[in-house]
Amino acid sequence: MDEDSKPLLGSVRAGEYYTDSLDPKQRRPFHVEPRNIVGDEVQERVSAEAAALSSRVHYYGRLTASSDRLLVPPDHVIPSPEDIYIYSPLGTAFKVHGGDSTPKNPSIVTIFAIWNTMMGTSILSMPWGIKQAGFTLGIIIIVLMGLLTLYCCYRVLKSTKSIPYVDTSDWEFPDVCKYYFGGFGKWSSLVFSLVSLIGAMVVYWVLMSNFLFNTGKFIYNYVHNVNTSDTFGTNGTDRVICPYPNLDPDGDSSTLQYYVSENGTGPVFDRWWSKTHTIPFYLIILLLPLLNFRSASFFARFTFLGTLSVVYLIFLVTYKAIRLGFHLDFHWFDSSVFFVPEFRSLFPQLTGVLTLAFFIHNCIITLMKNNRHQENNVRDLSLAYLLVGLTYLYVGVLIFAAFPSPPLSKECIEPNFLDNFPSSDMLVFFARTCLLFQMTTVYPLLGYLVRVQLMGQLFGDHYPSFLHVFILNIFVVGAGVLMARFYPNIGSIIRYSGAICGLALVFVLPSLIHMISLQRRGELRWPSAVFHGFLVVLGVANLFGQFFM
Repeated sequence: MDEDSKPLLGSVRAGEYYTDSLDPKQRRPFHVEPRNIVGDEVQERVSAEAAALSSRVHYYGRLTASSDRLLVPPDHVIPSPEDIYIYSPLGTAFKVHGGDSTPKNPSIVTIFAIWNTMMGTSILSMPWGIKQAGFTLGIIIIVLMGLLTLYCCYRVLKSTKSIPYVDTSDWEFPDVCKYYFGGFGKWSSLVFSLVSLIGAMVVYWVLMSNFLFNTGKFIYNYVHNVNTSDTFGTNGTDRVICPYPNLDPDGDSSTLQYYVSENGTGPVFDRWWSKTHTIPFYLIILLLPLLNFRSASFFARFTFLGTLSVVYLIFLVTYKAIRLGFHLDFHWFDSSVFFVPEFRSLFPQLTGVLTLAFFIHNCIITLMKNNRHQENNVRDLSLAYLLVGLTYLYVGVLIFAAFPSPPLSKECIEPNFLDNFPSSDMLVFFARTCLLFQMTTVYPLLGYLVRVQLMGQLFGDHYPSFLHVFILNIFVVGAGVLMARFYPNIGSIIRYSGAICGLALVFVLPSLIHMISLQRRGELRWPSAVFHGFLVVLGVANLFGQFFM
């Protein structure tokens, strides 16, 4: 069948009917006037007048070449979106309800979407961060870092509005960086965004190795009736441990060490089930194939598990605090045997963790686009940050305060506070199992985001070939395995990656873009220049503080 004799068909896209006879770049929706619709049902018959109009449009389409603009309907005759109908060649028409195919969320949904997106592995390191900074200083830093990152996130959200004479409705923050700084801004935002994603994937690998190890140990002890005990706590839900004996102030048996009975299988289990020597490599078998999937839509269905995990952690922290009680003794600048000072020089370690904990700047524009009431964006963003900050404070303060000192020192608090509870703890076992499953489903999503950002920029295709994707995944997985094998400290990994990506995407780029925008409009004043310059200095100091503190 030649091109001229093909039947004229229509295609439906985004709730509109398009005729194939028009130039694809200039196609317009075919419109059925409301008066030509018979009845007011979901499926309505098209009147004879509407059918005649359809035949006429089809006839003109056959007579006119696709490059001829003579019979193309002008823009002003195209009806408003609420008046558009989908026309079917079978003689029916369907009313299109609403012109925007993207659903809009109420404020409460937007607030909790931001909260759920920002809540991550940093919550497990919050008690450790407070211990590093000191109890009083740690609380102050959490509040101040929340306010600073909120303001910088606000500047990112408003950055698209400061660009005149350009439609920025579909822009993201990298597009804004490219507008102000050219290719350097585009690539720098990409690199630092990849740092945050790959850093999160490394932390996930370390935590998955940890959770899988403790889960397997719990099952082994249960099957073989291995009993573990310590000197603090009388039942399986009250025990708190100090994993490293050199941190125990008394250096005696108050620290619980994992052991198995001398039944001949213990040494074999220890050899093949090691948190750093074997488990990180076992995960390759499970996760590397998942990273090579072309689409990550299957794993996106399990994102709700993140919310459930955080809710359960809050319940677990509350229950442990009630059972253990509070153990606080204020020493403002001098440490004691069981307690740390209220103000410590190691506080930059907490600021590094918080930079990543409050980091949502690279996707806040997208999240806020779906807010139903755009005029409430600033309010909703502020409420979301308030909710996140209160969650971090709640978990960090309660675990630090409830940590039993004496008999254990506050220095025993681990970067992952779940490590301070034995593998035999049933409630903690359930938390580790849920987090392991949740991270197993989120890890491929993070890998997909890395692939989309990197491959899309380098090759213009999110999946150029299996070989390209496989090499990228080998690099990402290898980074996780190496860190889990030689440096499984999630607190330090989080603070380093947070300080690096936060330098550009939290402090420097939003501040510079705002100052440049004000300067171009002739509205830059010295108080604003000093304040935003101070934010840039803070970002640099935060990064250098990770290496010298």
